Amino acid sequence: MVEATTKYTILLDGEILPSKELIGGKAWSLCRMKSMGLSVPPAAVITTTACFEYLKTGVLPSDLRAEIRDAVTALEEQAGRQFGGKKPLLLSVRSGAAVSMPGMMDTVLNLGMNSSIEEALALETQDVEFARDTHRRFLSLYADIVLKSSTPITVDDKIKSILERIANDSKIVPDCPYEQLFSSVEAVFSSWNSRRAKRYRKHNKISDTLGTAVVIQAMVFGNLDDDSGTGVLFSRNPLNGVKEPYGEYLSRAQGEDVVSGTCTPEPISALQDKAPILYQELIRSAEALERENTDVQDIEFTIQNGKLFLLQSRAAKRSPEAAVSFAIDMVDEGLINKKTALSRVSSEQVRTLLRPRLAQHSDSTLSVVAKGESACYGVGIGLVVASSDEAERLAGEGHRVVLARSTTSPEDVHGMIASCAVITEQGGSTSHAAVVGRALGVPCIVGCGENHLSSLIGKMVTVDATEGIVYEGCLNVEEPNEEDDPRLIMLKRWVDETCSVRVISFEDSDAREALNLDDVIGCDDLSISKEALQGSESVRGSMIDSGKGVSNVIEAGVKILVTRYPLAVALTVQEYYKDIINT
Repeated sequence: MVEATTKYTILLDGEILPSKELIGGKAWSLCRMKSMGLSVPPAAVITTTACFEYLKTGVLPSDLRAEIRDAVTALEEQAGRQFGGKKPLLLSVRSGAAVSMPGMMDTVLNLGMNSSIEEALALETQDVEFARDTHRRFLSLYADIVLKSSTPITVDDKIKSILERIANDSKIVPDCPYEQLFSSVEAVFSSWNSRRAKRYRKHNKISDTLGTAVVIQAMVFGNLDDDSGTGVLFSRNPLNGVKEPYGEYLSRAQGEDVVSGTCTPEPISALQDKAPILYQELIRSAEALERENTDVQDIEFTIQNGKLFLLQSRAAKRSPEAAVSFAIDMVDEGLINKKTALSRVSSEQVRTLLRPRLAQHSDSTLSVVAKGESACYGVGIGLVVASSDEAERLAGEGHRVVLARSTTSPEDVHGMIASCAVITEQGGSTSHAAVVGRALGVPCIVGCGENHLSSLIGKMVTVDATEGIVYEGCLNVEEPNEEDDPRLIMLKRWVDETCSVRVISFEDSDAREALNLDDVIGCDDLSISKEALQGSESVRGSMIDSGKGVSNVIEAGVKILVTRYPLAVALTVQEYYKDIINT
C-alpha cells in the first residue's frame, strides 16, 4: 500500500487532499471526487517534487521506481486486476499541473499492452477486435509520445505491421509493462518543457516553475461495447454562458477520440436518449461538483459496459461572453461574492468582447465558403493559412491571419495564439481546437467538413464564429460599446466599489465636468515614461489601453483615467495590484 509519507507518490483515495502545487489539478480533482463518493477509477499520483528532480538531472529519482511499483500494487488491489497478468490491469499515464493547461502536455493510454496481454484481454472479454483496437491505440500513443517515432499509425494497421515499422524507425516498444510505465513517466515530465507548453504558459502568464505531476490511473474502456462510450460535459454552456448542461458524447470510443478532433461526436443529448438513467447520474454529479467547487465544471467521463466513471473535473475554459455571464449569474445565485466574480473576468476577455463584430447591415451577398460549429464566439478577418508556423510568421510581420487545419493538436498552439480566428474541418465543440480557442479567446469554428478548407488557403475571409459561418472576402464590422451591455455596466459598478483609481468613460461628459477634467492630459504615446507623468491628476489616451501603460500611470500617482474602455482599464488596474501582491 502507498502511504502518505512516501517521498514521491500518493494514493488518491480521498482520505487526504494535498495541495494542487504538489499533486497537480488533475489529481486534486480525482481526490476531491473520491471524497464526495463519486465513481472514480483507482489512481495514484507522482508529485511535482519528482518532476523537479527529473528536470534537474534528466533521470528519474533513485527511489521513484520502487514507489511506482508499490503504487501499482495498490491499484491492483483496488481494481482486482493484475498489471501484466492474466486478468490485465491497463493504465493511463497523464500529466497534471497545478494550473490547467489543456492538451499542452502528454498522455499515454492503455499502457501495459503487449501481445500476450492482448490475448488475455480478448479471452476475458470474448472480443478479439476490442483487444486488438486497444493494443493499436497503445502503440499509436507510445510510439508518438515516448519513442517520438515518425511512423504514422492508422486504425486499419495490423499490430505486427505497426511493430515492424516502429523497429524500422530504430525504435522498440518494450514488452515489459513496467518499462513502458517508467519511460512514459519520463516522457510526461519532459513534456513540461515542450515548445507548445512553454508558448501556452507564456501567453497565459503561467509560471515555468510549477512543474507537472503524473497521474497513474486504472483504465476504463469506452471502446468496449455498445454500452460503452466517452464524453465531455460542461455544467453550463461555455460558449454563451447559458445555465444548461453542454457537451458531447461518442459511443464505443476513448477520450482521445473526442479531444483530438479526429472524430466528430454527438451532442450530450445523445447519451440522454441512449441511457437516460446514466445521463441523470452524470448531471447530478456535475451539479454536485459545481456546488463543491463554486465554478463551472468541465468533466471528462467514460462509460464502460453501462457504468459511469468520472476521469477529471476542472474549472471550464470559457469564451469571454460566457466568463461575464458565469460571473454575474453565480453572484446572483449566492455561489460566489463580487470579488471572486471579478477575479474570473480578465481585462483581456472584456477587450475581446469589444472587438469589432459584423455590422447589422453588413453586405450579406458575399459568398459563404464554409460552415461549421461555433466553438468560441467572435469575428476574425484575415488571410487563410494552413500552417501554424506560417501563421506565426505572417502575424509577426503585421498581417491578420486565419488558421485553417484539418484538426488542431497541441503543436498548433503558437499558430492559434498568432491568429485572429481558427477554423477546422474535423472535431466538435470539446475538441482541442475548441477548448484552446476558448481559453485564448480566439474566434473558432470546428467541424467544417472533410476537405472543405483547402480551397480557402491564400484567400481573405471573414470568420463569423458566432454563427459558425465563413464568408469569402471582408465584411463590414462595427465596434461595440461597453455602455450598451448591461452585464458590463454591472461589472464596472462592482469594480468601482474597490478600485483605488477612478476610471471613467471619455463619453461621460457629466462625470468629466463634475471632476473638472476639461484639461485632462492626453497620452497616445505608448512609450511615454512614468516620470513624464509625475504630477498629473488625470490621463486619457491609447497609452492606458495596455497593461504597461496602466502600470506607468499608477506608479506616477495618477488618480483618474479617462478611456473608451472603462471596464477593461479598471480590470487592468485590479490585475496590476494583484500582480504586485503576488510578487
